[in-house]
Amino acid sequence: MMKFCENCRDIVDFSIREEVITKVIKGKEISYKAKVAFCKECGQEIFVGEIRDQNLKMLDIAYREHEELIQVSEIESILEKYNIGKRPLSMLLNWGEGTLTRYLDGDVPTKQYSETLRLLLEDYGYMFNILEKNKDKLTERAYKLCKEAIEKIETKMLSGDGKIDSVVKYFIINCVEITPLALQKLLYFAQGFYKAFNYEYLFDNDCEAWVHGPVYRNVYEKYKNRGYNPIEDNISEYDDFELAETEKEILDSIIVNFGCFSGKILEKMTHVETPWRITRKGLGNHESSNRIIEKHLISEYFSEIKSKYKMLNTSDIKDYSSDLFTKLVAVQ
Repeated sequence: MMKFCENCRDIVDFSIREEVITKVIKGKEISYKAKVAFCKECGQEIFVGEIRDQNLKMLDIAYREHEELIQVSEIESILEKYNIGKRPLSMLLNWGEGTLTRYLDGDVPTKQYSETLRLLLEDYGYMFNILEKNKDKLTERAYKLCKEAIEKIETKMLSGDGKIDSVVKYFIINCVEITPLALQKLLYFAQGFYKAFNYEYLFDNDCEAWVHGPVYRNVYEKYKNRGYNPIEDNISEYDDFELAETEKEILDSIIVNFGCFSGKILEKMTHVETPWRITRKGLGNHESSNRIIEKHLISEYFSEIKSKYKMLNTSDIKDYSSDLFTKLVAVQ
């Protein structure tokens, strides 16, 4: 792609590099990673509309992150989650009809409105209460679609998820003070290494490439209220494992070789691995996403790891986890 350089007075090729730029917005300094284009002929900065638009988006994300305001992508997730349109949701919340349209077009919500939207995103019970309280503001069809979406979420939450539910229970019983963050990463490593050693997936669930690494959404919904605290479920109720011995063997190795690390360390480990990085390509460091990490990416990556480290049995996973931790420490 060629662009006009004012210095050269000609159409030229250009290079792009990333720079940390600080802008003052409402009296607050906001730093963000921006892309800057430079003419390959004279080296001067040149204007590229597409890059400008992307930088404005990154600045918006950084500002919202700094102010703890909901992101545009998260508002889009609310509409998708509850199968409801912009106008109906605005009316349901007793806001102006065009409020959510403006927010999706880039207007920044107030702190109060942002907190309301985040509650909707994180708590389907809160959404249900608002729906029932203000259902007279919706058409019969809009009400029905939204209620059905909430019921599907509730059914999923109450029914559990088969094999992944058994894996979760196994980790909670056998790990020492496992947090929701650490649990998510252990599930991811278990899926990857089970496929590498046994040539089939441990469970059917897909994980998403969130800011803090791979996340299995249904598991997140179940334990999100624990925050960064260890999960302290009543383990006496966990006597219904649907796990084969080969499955337990992998899980035990994951616990020994990855369960010794904190959730934040495990998060950083997944950040340097290919599946998460490829899936989040083009997204900002703090940009929310519900992109699925395709299973074939997980399969290919962990198969390559097994081959690279010449793993003959599950105890050999230690070589990889130790090497990964050493590399993380080296760059800090």
